Amino acid sequence: METGIPLERALELIRQHTAPLSPVELAGPWLLDLTLARDVTAPMDQPPFDRSPLDGYALRAEDTRKASPDHPVRLEVADTLYAGSWPQSPLHSGQCARIMTGAPIPPGADCVIRQEDTDRGFPVVGIFQPLERHENYCFAGEDYRAGTVLLRAGTRMDAAALGILASAGLWGQPLAAYPRPKVLLAGTGDELAQPGQDLRPGQIYNSNLPQLAARCRQLGLEYDIAWWPDDPQAVADGLREGVRRFDCVITTGGVSVGDKDIFHQALPLAGAERLFWRVRLKPGTPAMFSLLEGRPVLSLSGNPFAAAATFELLARPLLAALSGQPGWQPLTLTAPLANSFPKASKGRRFLRGRYGNGQIWLPEGHSSGQLLSQVGCNCLVDIPAGSPALEAGTTVKAVLL
Repeated sequence: METGIPLERALELIRQHTAPLSPVELAGPWLLDLTLARDVTAPMDQPPFDRSPLDGYALRAEDTRKASPDHPVRLEVADTLYAGSWPQSPLHSGQCARIMTGAPIPPGADCVIRQEDTDRGFPVVGIFQPLERHENYCFAGEDYRAGTVLLRAGTRMDAAALGILASAGLWGQPLAAYPRPKVLLAGTGDELAQPGQDLRPGQIYNSNLPQLAARCRQLGLEYDIAWWPDDPQAVADGLREGVRRFDCVITTGGVSVGDKDIFHQALPLAGAERLFWRVRLKPGTPAMFSLLEGRPVLSLSGNPFAAAATFELLARPLLAALSGQPGWQPLTLTAPLANSFPKASKGRRFLRGRYGNGQIWLPEGHSSGQLLSQVGCNCLVDIPAGSPALEAGTTVKAVLL
């Protein structure tokens, strides 16, 4: 087991030991936010025919060479084509077809003139300007050709990707994608009362699991919650049951160095292989990562903000790896501080922050046990080890939540 490692090494170990879940076959809207397991290729050209990009007249460029507003070329309107219709016959010299946006360009035509550049006549129309061959002309396959790789394995399916599927006629076709991980959120601590219970002397309410459950719901994950007593065997039993029913287990509490930090006993009792313990960051230093029956177990600090911060820094990459997202990296930015941070940072520190209008504002209250100052925050400010107190205007790096 590695101890006292940098965050980047912790992420490397998580990625090395977390395989994507087995793909499932899903179609249409059920693919939203999932990651493709195999490439998707186009079964057809898009568009499947040459078409008009505007409302006007399809014609032959050579028939317009002498056209001008003072001396319009006059052509016979031989057909009218709408989007969804099909040409009945080719055009010949001296003919044109009234055409609407998206309609197929008839054989014999090699350009389209805007209706604003004509007198819109019928059955003979006057053309006011010359055109070049293929002017205002959309070719078949202009977007993509049959056989083109439309979406590669590893693509996360957003609205644009689903639109591509629909355009290629693949909306209802099942495709291989990695499912959303099923997560067990579990906690320990006899000092904690569950929401709705009366507080006994010395107790506080458990806020970690409700907050992490809400975050899982925001991320579209299926989850359940478990609460285990401060008993190593009970926790070991709960871990074994958890990895058999869920794709991963994320716990809070019991990972530091106190007498009641029982995961040091419970994980070996369950038969888990511990890969790292303690990460060089604050808050959340005692985070631990293990494998149990091939399933990942991520154990986070019991301090409320520490649990929330390391969920973003460690659990989200773990969940991304299970979801088949290759090379997952958090979205980061740099921006100046709107206000100062008066403490020097001996070790690497992550502060709650609020990004907006090109600046990052730091609230008051950065203890790992404080939650109120986290409300409204949308980023974690990454303060390198050895940083002095930070003045307003200092440029910092932040991880967006």
